[in-house]
Amino acid sequence: MSTIDLKLHIWRQKGPSDEGRYVEYAVPGVSVHMSFLEMLDVLNEGLLEKGEEAVTFDHDCREGICGACSMVINGVPHGPQKLTTTCQLHMRQFENGPFELWVEPFRATAFPVEKDLMVDRTAFDRIIESGGYVSIRTGSATDANETPIRKQDSDLAMDAAACIGCAACVAACPNASASLFTAAKISHLALLPQGQPERYDRVRKMVAQMDAEGFGGCTNHEECEAACPKGISVSNIARMNRDMLRAMLTAEDTVNVPGGE
Repeated sequence: MSTIDLKLHIWRQKGPSDEGRYVEYAVPGVSVHMSFLEMLDVLNEGLLEKGEEAVTFDHDCREGICGACSMVINGVPHGPQKLTTTCQLHMRQFENGPFELWVEPFRATAFPVEKDLMVDRTAFDRIIESGGYVSIRTGSATDANETPIRKQDSDLAMDAAACIGCAACVAACPNASASLFTAAKISHLALLPQGQPERYDRVRKMVAQMDAEGFGGCTNHEECEAACPKGISVSNIARMNRDMLRAMLTAEDTVNVPGGE
C-alpha cells in the first residue's frame, strides 16, 4: 500500500478564550512516505485553495531535536511510535490503520492554547530562567575539559541533557506534572562538577517555579517516561526529590545557625 485515505478530527480553537471544537477533514491519497507534518501541510494546502483557514500547528527544525511539533494523536503525545517526535512520525505507521485520527494540542493549565494545535509553553522557559544554568565562573574550556568526571556520571548527565523540552511528559501525565522536564534540567547540572556550587539553590528555585506555574504533582504513574521522545528516565525525578530534601534540610540548618539568614 503506497497511499492511505485518512479521516482527521482536528482540534480547532481561535485562541485561549475560545471554547474550541473538533472539526472533521478527509485527506485522501496520503503517501505513506510522508511525515505527519507533511500530511498536515497537504491538508492545509487544500484548505487554503478552498478559501478556508489553515490548521495552525507548531514546528521548526522537523528533525526531532527542537520539540516544537507537540501534538496528541489518538490520545498519545507525539503519536504511536516510541522515542519519536511528531515531525519524525511517518504515515507508514498507519499503513494498517487506524485511518481515523484524532489530533489535539498538549493539554495542561500551564500551557494555554494559542490557536488550534499550538500551545504557549513559555512556562518551561521560566523554569529554566529560575535556575537552570551555571552563573558562576567554573574555569575556561580547557580547565573544564581537564576536570575528571566518572563515566557513569557523564553518561547520566548526557542522558538528562537529551531533554528537548517538548512537554510530552506533561501531556501524558494525568496530573499534568512537569517533574520529568524539571528533573532532567536539574540532573544535567547536578551530575557535573560545574553544577555543584549552586546545586541546592538551583533545585529550590526551579521546583518553586514549577509549582508556581500551576503544574500538577508527580504521583509516579511513569507515563512521562513512556511518552518522552528522548527516553528520559524517571530516575531523574528521584534525584530531584533527594536534592530537594537536602536543600530543605540545608536551609533549615542555615536558619538555626547563629547569624544565619
